[in-house]
Amino acid sequence: MAWDETKAWNTGSAQGAYYQDLLNDAESAPQKNAKRNKVVHPEDMAWEMSRQGLLKHLINEQMNTRIETVDAYMQIIPPGSHSGKHRHLAEECLYVLEGKGYDLHQDCDVEITDTYHWVPQAEIKRYDWEAGDVIYIPPNTIHQHFNADPDHPVRLISSINRIFKKSGLNDLQQIEDAPEFDPSVTLNAETIKPFLRKRA
Repeated sequence: MAWDETKAWNTGSAQGAYYQDLLNDAESAPQKNAKRNKVVHPEDMAWEMSRQGLLKHLINEQMNTRIETVDAYMQIIPPGSHSGKHRHLAEECLYVLEGKGYDLHQDCDVEITDTYHWVPQAEIKRYDWEAGDVIYIPPNTIHQHFNADPDHPVRLISSINRIFKKSGLNDLQQIEDAPEFDPSVTLNAETIKPFLRKRA
């Protein structure tokens, strides 16, 4: 019989102004965006001695910028050292600003049902790179960056899409920490100098 579901949907007293909130947000966006930075200066880019390594964040959603969908950082890998090893669902690209080295990539078999399952494949692939190259990290690939030069640092610019996180797919797992990882270190232009020098 038509309208049989009335007993189900025509119940409850919860009230909401969700659509109006969308309109209000759209209307107020220009004023909010006017207060957000379109240019980020070096002194406003946060340093971090992370589990992945020595980073200077260029763009991050926690920074007051107009950028909505991309995070980017510069990673410095000391002479002869390497990054941490991690895996994430979002693809990533890195531009090699300075230095030479290689990546180790390990693809994973993935199954997404009610939960998320991944199993590393046996093969580990090596990719050599140098300044001017772009490194592509496929989705869900375990990866690690190695500085092949014992005398000079490597600098990489990483860019990754934050839409995965906004979609509830912030699948990020640290597998191995960078050798330099120490959360107690305070970083600035002076304190990073030892990380740029040749290893003893």
